[in-house]
Amino acid sequence: MSKPTFFISCPIDTYSGYGARSRDVVKAIIEMDKYDIKILPQRWGDTAWGFLEEHEEWTFMLKYFFQPQPNQPIEKPDIWMQITIPNEFMPQGHYNIGMTAGIESTVAPADWVQGCGRMNMVLGSSKHSIDVLKASTFEKRDERTQQVIEKIEFNPNTKTDILFEGFDENTYKKTNEILDLPEIKESFCFLFVGHWMQGDFGHDRKNVGVLVKSFLETFKNKTGATPALILKTTGGNSSYMDKYQILKKLKEIKSQVKGKLPKIYLVHGDLTNEEMNELYNHPKVKCMVNTTKGEGFGRPLLEFTQTKKPIITTGWSGHIDFLKPDMSILLPGTLGDVHPSAQNKWLIQGSKWFDVDIIALNKALKDMYKNYKQWVIKAKQQGNYAKENFSYTKMKDKFEGILDKLDIKAAPKKVDLKLSKLTLPKLKSKKPELKLPKLNKV
Repeated sequence: MSKPTFFISCPIDTYSGYGARSRDVVKAIIEMDKYDIKILPQRWGDTAWGFLEEHEEWTFMLKYFFQPQPNQPIEKPDIWMQITIPNEFMPQGHYNIGMTAGIESTVAPADWVQGCGRMNMVLGSSKHSIDVLKASTFEKRDERTQQVIEKIEFNPNTKTDILFEGFDENTYKKTNEILDLPEIKESFCFLFVGHWMQGDFGHDRKNVGVLVKSFLETFKNKTGATPALILKTTGGNSSYMDKYQILKKLKEIKSQVKGKLPKIYLVHGDLTNEEMNELYNHPKVKCMVNTTKGEGFGRPLLEFTQTKKPIITTGWSGHIDFLKPDMSILLPGTLGDVHPSAQNKWLIQGSKWFDVDIIALNKALKDMYKNYKQWVIKAKQQGNYAKENFSYTKMKDKFEGILDKLDIKAAPKKVDLKLSKLTLPKLKSKKPELKLPKLNKV
């Protein structure tokens, strides 16, 4: 008996968060050995292409690539899946699945809600991502009469489920291998990992500026040993100009805090997954801290749990699926409007996200530094909980259960599949060789 055909359109060959998500999901489908799989690779914004060829352990996926020829009638797939943002969802199979990390605020754009309505099922990375999509509603009104002429809301016939982004147990684990950080003299370092994105001070999504200023204010003018803050961040790329802009932002924030300041170190550039694990496990890295305003999932936070070290972060959005308030410090705060400086075509006017309580943040930083041993006990519990429930293996098992419930049978009927024209770059084109980034003390 032939296997059901399973076409997956996704940015699998890109250096992006959605690329990493795509590789994990497609690997899981391949390992199920239940489907005839074809991958339609897509671009992801301006992110670099060519990940698979440059990572030998992933090259096995290249044989599943499918390039449709113009005007070539092909069999309509039994299952069609897209891993992308929902406005791009277009049904092309007998059964259609959209997979997304969703939005980080309280409202998804109208075209996202409409895109979800075109699919048979939508899988979100977290409870937050699904809840926001289902709760987002819009009204179109007549310009003259202001009468409601259309209401846009989540299609009740579209099924939903949560498929979390499981961490790779073979990569993220305790290790004696450590990243070389000779410039850092402090024995206690807080670590932040994430992009420093668009937005005025206090309004970028990861809220990096507020974290930096709070750290400086909390530990300034201290006598004796003080902690340091390591920022593993970029503004979106690894260029020299990007690093210059990050250093400029840090300088501006430091100029606003008077006194003897603790050290901040910048790690700018790309690290491999293995190098990230070495950074997480470095003996001088004691705690991860992230004042994020919103997460679709929060993958670095999950990966860090496997060091069994404490985490300080905000208590709202995607990451609270796997971080527990009795095992990690989940900071209080309030929902505030997404500032115009951070708005774009996805983070829309009228949506809200999380504003951390600064007093609670400062208190948590002090308490972590002063009473570290008591938090390590809780961190071990957090690490064990995450390993038991949010690994790649657990993700694959849940995904297989979701697909099995669909009871999809191979459908031999041939129908023209209307695929958008795709121009792929040459797979042998190489991304510039990555070098271990230089650590910058600022």
